[in-house]
Amino acid sequence: MTTKVHLDRAHGLHLLREMLRIRRFEGKCAELYQAQKIRGFLHLYDGQEAVSVGVMQALGPQDAIIGTYREHGQAIARGVPMGPLMAEMFGKLEGCCRGRGGSMHIFDRSRRFLGGNAIVGAGMPLALGVALADRMQGRKTVTACFFGEGAADEGEFHESMNLAALWRLPVLFVCENNLYSMGTPVGIAEAETAIWHKAAGYRMGGEAVDGMDPVAVEVAARRAVERIRDDGAPYLLECRTYRFRAHSMFDAQLYRSKEEIEAWRAKDPILRLRDWLEKAGHLHPADLERIEAEVDEEVAAAVAFAEAGTLEPVEELDRFVTMDEVPL
Repeated sequence: MTTKVHLDRAHGLHLLREMLRIRRFEGKCAELYQAQKIRGFLHLYDGQEAVSVGVMQALGPQDAIIGTYREHGQAIARGVPMGPLMAEMFGKLEGCCRGRGGSMHIFDRSRRFLGGNAIVGAGMPLALGVALADRMQGRKTVTACFFGEGAADEGEFHESMNLAALWRLPVLFVCENNLYSMGTPVGIAEAETAIWHKAAGYRMGGEAVDGMDPVAVEVAARRAVERIRDDGAPYLLECRTYRFRAHSMFDAQLYRSKEEIEAWRAKDPILRLRDWLEKAGHLHPADLERIEAEVDEEVAAAVAFAEAGTLEPVEELDRFVTMDEVPL
């Protein structure tokens, strides 16, 4: 199956804008965390923007997404508005989860963004349940499940791959391989560092792609999604990427050299796409200034929205311990 993406000016600028939105939003989150306006854990996505932006181009509004605990970029790329997203980071009632989820548990049912998960690999069996439920209800959908390469060590990974293959569930497994499971290099944790090779053990299709290139990711994701829609079987897509920041805001990052980080920064997906668009004549200085100004304005508005938000009343804190009613 041959899949191509026509990278015209409009689509190229769209990809660039989406990655910039993620990068600027998270840069502001880092500032607000240091100012103690965002509390708890915070895992940033800098460097990995091409993965979520590329994959989302292949999915429709009816498809479902299961995120990771590093899911702000995935949520933004899916279309979760920055205002409710930032309010959630602040723990405000106006957040997309009423301030109860915070950074690692973003959820937006209206966009079928069905949550990040703080437990490594825990989203994978949930993705199977969503895919099975959709099929039982006659929905022709794909469920995209994001996870890191560290999750490939977990039992959930193998159990989920096995069941997805046995039941022919329409799941796109997206491995964001950023080379480090917290501080453990993939070469120490994995006997087979090519994660996509594990698909063969379950008679499942799979491939690896340059996760620092949004166009390459989009092409691979579209090819995978077309195949899933055609035969209903799952697929494993390994996106080889790199996080520019530490694992979390608590991480001293002593396990990576400055030289390694700088070498990967030279592959920055935003700069690579920007340079290509400029050389192709699709991006002019005025375009970049306009996009950056609009993104900065959107981020500022999100912060203002969060700042003006309210905390949930104490008397409602026991609400949602049990479900008010079963949604149809």
